[in-house]
Amino acid sequence: MAVPQRIPVAFTDVFPHGAYVLGVEPVNDFDKAKAGLPDAQERDKVTGELVWAVRVMDADPNARAGSAEVKVKIAAAVRPVPPESLAGTPFRPVEFDGLTLTPYVNTNGQKPRQAYSWWATGIRPVRTGSGRAA
Repeated sequence: MAVPQRIPVAFTDVFPHGAYVLGVEPVNDFDKAKAGLPDAQERDKVTGELVWAVRVMDADPNARAGSAEVKVKIAAAVRPVPPESLAGTPFRPVEFDGLTLTPYVNTNGQKPRQAYSWWATGIRPVRTGSGRAA
């Protein structure tokens, strides 16, 4: 049995209350940056595309303060463009296409713990009628 490295998950299972974009930033390859290379942006191991981190706020009212902000990585040739904000608010609701997770053990701390790396193939505005803010 072959278990995929990136496990597909439904957006609504991960963010049942929706998610709001906080920003999009390039992900640095720390080895390249340390070596002083001019293009220090990380490249996806699967596609070779540039890797971008979309910072989102989980709209779940029960999300803990420290875990409400999540980074979802997207491999793309150009910076993903977040949707427009809702009229009169700073909130930009978003949905992810092709959302996957990769479980790993985080050893940065006193005690190892399970963590997840989130990936998506794209972002888009929330569909009208999805049960969340549009």
